[in-house]
Amino acid sequence: MADSKELPTFLTNTNLDPSFDTDIKDTHLIYDYAAQAEDGTPEKWRYEMWFFSSNRIVYAIHGGPMAGRINYQTCTYQCIRPGELWQCNWLEETGTICSLVYDIKNQTITTLIAFSKGHWNNAKEARGDKRDAEVFERWRGLAKQGTQTERYMLSEQAKIAERFKGKGELVPIEQDAVTF
Repeated sequence: MADSKELPTFLTNTNLDPSFDTDIKDTHLIYDYAAQAEDGTPEKWRYEMWFFSSNRIVYAIHGGPMAGRINYQTCTYQCIRPGELWQCNWLEETGTICSLVYDIKNQTITTLIAFSKGHWNNAKEARGDKRDAEVFERWRGLAKQGTQTERYMLSEQAKIAERFKGKGELVPIEQDAVTF
């Protein structure tokens, strides 16, 4: 069991299913949420996710209020059904909690994102590339705004536009890259 005093801690008691190597590892997805602009008009929010390794993801956001965010995170994976459904969960340095379900058969992504108050209310400050130390520190500051219950809960479903293996346009990270 992980040391519960050292936080954040990423723990799962579910063994990583052997299908991880074929279903998820090194898979790159580009997907679009059918969402709305602030004025209510329909718009697409494009996201790009690379399932980098058994405990890291790399992603970029190209549309919507968080467009311009380039990040990587420590994550946990759970196989729901091999060859069909996988769940990936992570915590952002902004305090935002993310849970993503990848439906391989239906080519969809279903997410719950619990944006911290600082992240949601300061979308422009949540943009940039985590590899920039100033951006990384600014994001950490967003987590200090509000309380644990002051969250913007966003449940969405996206259609996968592209699926392939490899990094695509995303920049690889070191396996032990610092995420907090």
